[in-house]
Formats: sequence, structure tokens, C-alpha cells
Amino acid sequence: MAALKDKIPPHDDTAEQATLGALLLDAEAIAIAIQYLRPDDFYSNANKAVYEAILGLFNKGVKADILTITGELKQNGKLEEVGGAAYVASLTNVVPTSANAEYYAQTVQNYSLRRAMQRVSSENIAQSFDESLEPRAILEEIQQKLFDLSDNRQAFKAKSVRELLPNVIAALERVQAAKKEFTGIPSGFDELDKLTSGFQPSEFIIIGARPSMGKTALALSMASHISIQKHVPTAFFSLEMSDMSLMLRLISSEAKINSNKLRTGYFPNSDFIKIQEAAGRLYDASLYLVDMPNMKLLDLRAHARRLRAQQKVAIIFIDYLGLINVENSRIPRFEQIAEVSRSLKSLARELNIPIVALSQLTRAAEGEKPNLSSLRDSGSIEQDADVVMFLHREREYEKKKEGGGNSGANNAGEKKEGTTSLILAKQRNGPVGTVQLTFLSDYTKFTELAKDRP
Repeated sequence: MAALKDKIPPHDDTAEQATLGALLLDAEAIAIAIQYLRPDDFYSNANKAVYEAILGLFNKGVKADILTITGELKQNGKLEEVGGAAYVASLTNVVPTSANAEYYAQTVQNYSLRRAMQRVSSENIAQSFDESLEPRAILEEIQQKLFDLSDNRQAFKAKSVRELLPNVIAALERVQAAKKEFTGIPSGFDELDKLTSGFQPSEFIIIGARPSMGKTALALSMASHISIQKHVPTAFFSLEMSDMSLMLRLISSEAKINSNKLRTGYFPNSDFIKIQEAAGRLYDASLYLVDMPNMKLLDLRAHARRLRAQQKVAIIFIDYLGLINVENSRIPRFEQIAEVSRSLKSLARELNIPIVALSQLTRAAEGEKPNLSSLRDSGSIEQDADVVMFLHREREYEKKKEGGGNSGANNAGEKKEGTTSLILAKQRNGPVGTVQLTFLSDYTKFTELAKDRP
């Protein structure tokens, strides 16, 4: 540790001077440098001050050269600090041309990144000795800092249509050859996928409903289709049901055996053949269940990153958003939900996969057609989500029609409750609409309505 402390932070004075010299030789080169460099990326305070002066002139619409930079530094009271006019003039002697300005800027950025990594590492070491801090909180902060370092270093570049066209044509040829109808991960419900083109990378998707409407059943129906039929690695985080309960639902759905029979054991030996066939399909599926009640946001993010890195998970379902705990449980409920919502949207972007989270609706939405204001606890969910959909059934209408009488009437009402509306209420990058689904209560499974009509 002592040897490391004595080391000078990584930097390259020549690259810094060459970058500034290129900018003084060619005022247009600043457009390249801005993509890679901020003033703090310069190790030398003198070079940092010169770059700040160049940026100051650029913002004023003035081209940078030896005279204008000298005047800007003098006006800022930093000319003598950098070494006077002689130092500014010497910068143009470091490079003969501005042709390699991008290379010099990238070199300076790379050394700055090394210093930033050292700084983050030092902070992490100091935090690890602080026993007042939760280890998992430290780990989450480390992961976030490293992601920020990477994310903030993405250079932008404008491309001409001429440059982009070959890649676009090649992509269209691949799509045409593959005959894929949807660009994202298909949900298993064609009418929904026609509206969304499938679940798209980086999207934060909300499925909202009142209790007992079938949120978990819908999410499991989607997850099983994606992992079993489409062979796409899928993760299902359950904060409400145990992994054994989820497995029974999956087997019931796949084997088409009444879920109550599976729970009570009242099923014939002949059904075991169906169970074994369903188990075989599930065994080959890349479906990962995470059963963790009272899960904290930090744990969820860490698990998600690990599943993405190790199992190449391409979509994550979370059941459900309201049960995720934040570290600071003393803040108001709406702030907790807002923190969870922002964090999940950020995680979707970080991992570049769709994250589908289930959410409760307000009590006022009971029996009414839900809308975006029906989302419970925080308006930030509506704001952060790229896609919001609601499950809705006209239960109140059926109860009134049956008059709330005998059990036969109740059973008749329950049969009619199978038709469920999936309302796509928000889609940031596409249309909205309503899809009709059928809920098969015996198998706790959703299917498309057309497939089950007599």
C-alpha cells in the first residue's frame, strides 16, 4: 500500500500538450475533443486552464488561436498561472498538424479514466473499513460508480445517411431472411406484440392490476413462453410467492392439469405422464426463479447483474414492485416507490434488457377501467415506465347481473370472468390499445381469446 501511495497518478503531459496544440492549430478540432474531454480530464492544472479557455471561446463563438487564448487567460486571471504567453505559444510546437487530434484526446481520456478508477478504488477501500456502513450498500455503490465511469465515457458521433444506409439495408436483409414478425422479445400474445413489436431492450415495463386479477399468472405465462417456446434466458423475481408455488403453477400450466388437484394430490396416476412431459420441457428451459421475500433494492440489482453476466438473461420479471424494500425505510412511501422505479429504469438501461415489473393499483380502481392515475403510491412509476399495461375484468357488472345470490350464480359469474382486457395505456415508442385475453382459471394461465372461442 505504501508503494502505491507514493506513485504519481497516471498521466501523459505530452499527450495533453499535443491535444491543446492541435486545437490551437485547427479551431475546428474542438468539435472532436469535446466528445472525449472535460477540463477535469487534464492532469496538469496549466493544461486544464488552457482547455477551459478554449471551451470558453468556443461557447462565445470565437475561434481559438495563440492570441485569443492568451487574451482569454489574461481576462480570467490565469495567464501567469499557466506559465504566461510563452507556454501557450509552445503548445503549437509539440505537434506539426492537427490530423491526430482525436488520437491525442483519446489518450488523455484513457489516462483520466485510470486516475478515476484509482480514486474509486481508494474510496471503496476506505468505505470497507467503515463498520457503520452496510457491506451490500458499499457493493451497490461500487457497481454504480463503475457503471457511471463507463457510461459517462461514451463518445458521440454524427453519422451521415450514406454511412448508415449499408448497415440498415444489411439489417433489413437479415430480418427478411429470418421472417421474424417482432423486433423485441415476443410475449406470447400476438395482438399485444403487434402493438409493441415485443419487449424491447432497455425498456421498463409495468403490468398493473387490482389483487386477484391475475398479474402473476400473466407474467408467468409470458415468462414460460419466452423461456420454453422461444429459448430466451429469463429471470423471474418473486417477492410474494415461493419458488415451489411458482413451479406448481408452471407445471399446471404446461401439463394442463387443474392446479387445485396438484396442490391437494387428488389427481390420477395417468396425469403423471403429462406432468413428466411438462417437467421435461421446463427442465430444458433457461428460466431462473429468484425466491426472496423482503428483498432489498440493492439485492435485486446485484442479483440481476449477476444473472445477466453469468446466465445471459435477456428479460427480467419482478413480482411485484411494491414489495421491494429500500435501504432508508424512514422516508415517505411515495419516495421509496419513486426510488425503486428510477432504479429499475436505470437497471434496464444498464443491462440493456427489458424489465417487467408488476404493480398494484389504487383501491379507487376496483371495478373501474384503470388508467395511468390508478398506479399506486407514486406518480414516478408512470413517468419512468416506457410501457404501462393494465389487466381489467368487468367483475362488478357480473355480480350485479347475477344478483349476488346462490353459489350457482357465483359460479356462472366466475365462468364469464375468463375474458380479460389487457389495456396498453402507455407506450413511449408506439401505439396504445386493448387486447382481449382468456384466463384459464383451472391452470392459472392466460391465452389469446381467439384460440379458446368455441
